[in-house]
Amino acid sequence: MPEGHTIHRLAQDCAARFGGAPVRVGSPQGRFADSAALLDGALLRTADAHGKHLFLGFGAAASGDWVHIHLGLFGKVNFGAVPAPAPAPTVRLRLENDTAHMDLRGPTACALVNDAEKDAIHARLGPDPLRADADPDAAFRRISRSRTSVAALLMDQKVVAGVGNVYRAEVLFRHGIDPRRPGRDLDRAEWDAIWADLVDLMREGVRNNRIDTVRPEHTPEAMGRPPRVDDHGGEVYVYRRAGRPCHLCGGEIRTAELAARNLFWCPACQRT
Repeated sequence: MPEGHTIHRLAQDCAARFGGAPVRVGSPQGRFADSAALLDGALLRTADAHGKHLFLGFGAAASGDWVHIHLGLFGKVNFGAVPAPAPAPTVRLRLENDTAHMDLRGPTACALVNDAEKDAIHARLGPDPLRADADPDAAFRRISRSRTSVAALLMDQKVVAGVGNVYRAEVLFRHGIDPRRPGRDLDRAEWDAIWADLVDLMREGVRNNRIDTVRPEHTPEAMGRPPRVDDHGGEVYVYRRAGRPCHLCGGEIRTAELAARNLFWCPACQRT
């Protein structure tokens, strides 16, 4: 499932390609056809993201027309030039103007919502490190009262929105924190450092459209090691490196299942 930086990048890309002008809206698959007909020819006035949720705002600001998109495990977005090829029958939503088109396939959610419904989605999500209105205090209040592991809490979108399996594994490694430690054992200074790091790492993810988490002194060039070969791209410390040597201590990276997701960590480097 795409992590939050991908959704914020999608919001930027949608705004850059379609913002401020009328957009042709269609649903070749048909599952969004009624809503697409209502929006066809409307102005795309803004694109917003919160965690793994994308919102495209159409029409006048007072109209409250938002397309809410959650990609889930299988959703894909593709951009292209015009003239656009004939859409595949699996395309749930197509946006098109005189210079670009966008196709959405396989999302968990693609629905037309109003302001109140959009606000309700925001209300159930935790603070997003990529949003200017994020309140890290709200996340810490929940974490500091919980016996649940900090690894599970970071993946809980009601606690922190947008963090997925890669960012949670990497940020805990970068701060030497055992992912199995209960949230209530995390002190405020540790949380502040984790939050600041997530802000920086995820902003970099938006800029580069990929996740890189290794510090400059641990890049392949600096260490004289081969670059990572993985379809997810990016240089990482522990994610999907189970059984391989840690870049810092040389010990074996471990993996275990936690809340139906694979957890990765270095037992030697993450002891606190």
